[in-house]
Amino acid sequence: MPIYEYHCDVCEKDFECLIFGIEQPECPSCNSKKVKKLISSCSFFSKGSHGRTVKSAASESACSGCTATSCTTCSQ
Repeated sequence: MPIYEYHCDVCEKDFECLIFGIEQPECPSCNSKKVKKLISSCSFFSKGSHGRTVKSAASESACSGCTATSCTTCSQ
């Protein structure tokens, strides 16, 4: 099950919540149901060269020469 990030419109706090099915999230600080789901970046772990664990996020650039999220423009 995915954990989603939310922002409470009442107390202005951000929080994470595991939601099952059609459950409605509730702010753990003020118990309000006036919350909005935030867009969060995903990341993954993979085994890099020599068995080292490498963390990568969808918003990270693959090279240091640009700020693009993919290398389709610079072919690296």
